[in-house]
Amino acid sequence: MKRSLFLLLAIGLSWRVAAQVSMTIQLPPAGVMLKAQLWNIVVVSASNAPLNIRITMRLTDPQTNQPLLTGITRTIPLNKGARQLQLQDFMPVQYEYLSAAIDRSANGFLPAGNYMACYSMVVEGDKSGNQPGEDCIPFTIEPVSPPLLNMPANSSELDTRLPQFSWIPPAPLNLFNDLNYDLTLAEVYANQSPEEAIQQNIPVYRAPGLRNIFANYPSGAVQLDTGRQYAWSVTARNGRLFAAQTEVWTFRVKSLPQPGQEPADAYVELKKELDGAVVRTGRILHVSYTNEAVDSTLRYEIIPLETGQRPVDEGLLKIIRGHNRFDVPLERSGLSSGRSYLFRLLNSRGEYWQLKFIYNKGN
Repeated sequence: MKRSLFLLLAIGLSWRVAAQVSMTIQLPPAGVMLKAQLWNIVVVSASNAPLNIRITMRLTDPQTNQPLLTGITRTIPLNKGARQLQLQDFMPVQYEYLSAAIDRSANGFLPAGNYMACYSMVVEGDKSGNQPGEDCIPFTIEPVSPPLLNMPANSSELDTRLPQFSWIPPAPLNLFNDLNYDLTLAEVYANQSPEEAIQQNIPVYRAPGLRNIFANYPSGAVQLDTGRQYAWSVTARNGRLFAAQTEVWTFRVKSLPQPGQEPADAYVELKKELDGAVVRTGRILHVSYTNEAVDSTLRYEIIPLETGQRPVDEGLLKIIRGHNRFDVPLERSGLSSGRSYLFRLLNSRGEYWQLKFIYNKGN
């Protein structure tokens, strides 16, 4: 694993105030980081007279320069010599939270991401005009384990042009309070590595802000071509902060089947919230659903979207715990070819899981 933080334990950020006080910030050399560790500071006073100091810290996203957190300590009395200070010495610290991604608890972890920590110190009563400006330390916190790609397998050949993508979340999960994912799919051109394709090429498909650890390639997106190689990768974010990125995997779509052979149909994942995606289907509707409510049966309905909300068909489906795939016959439902319908399941939690489809009788 790459080094997560700059080595700042022995040699840190330091400066002098009016040739009397110097300060060194000590950050841990590696691993996860508590918010309290931002206040591990050594202060050395060369003044024979007691001094009173206050320290201000500002945490920002170095890519956008967006402020995430500010903190200002109480006034600290300082005598001549060196003093090792930690959070309890500065309490109470007045924080201003400028990002929902930052844990508000005193002992919370800093979420994974790239940061810039800027410090300044004020010596109260110093009228020399030599108060320092702001000085900054960049550092990075990465998960112990980044997200891992799961399906489709690396270098695989798929039987469908509507693949389903899944991945394993980063760990530990308590580093994140607003975990979401960006899925990127790009074509790999000749004499190009998969990593270059993800970084340089215009994506064939991109799905930002995903909350689940799976995604279905939508039927309305650019049709994947047989014989071409595609690369895909997932970026984990905490809110808008970059956290970690998976490896880059590739896949191909198999050539079209020979006449007389039917292509393998993709199972489309049901969603709680409807979006603009519409599936085209024929005699059988192929859907998948993850049973988290430990139901044994589910009631389904098929509702016409163009002529009213009264169901034209309904029934029961047997279900097991975990991931399920259903083949729902449509021929007996009296559906009209070319019309739009809503298929939905109702679970024991009172949640509807659904999708929109267009029925084509001849398929």
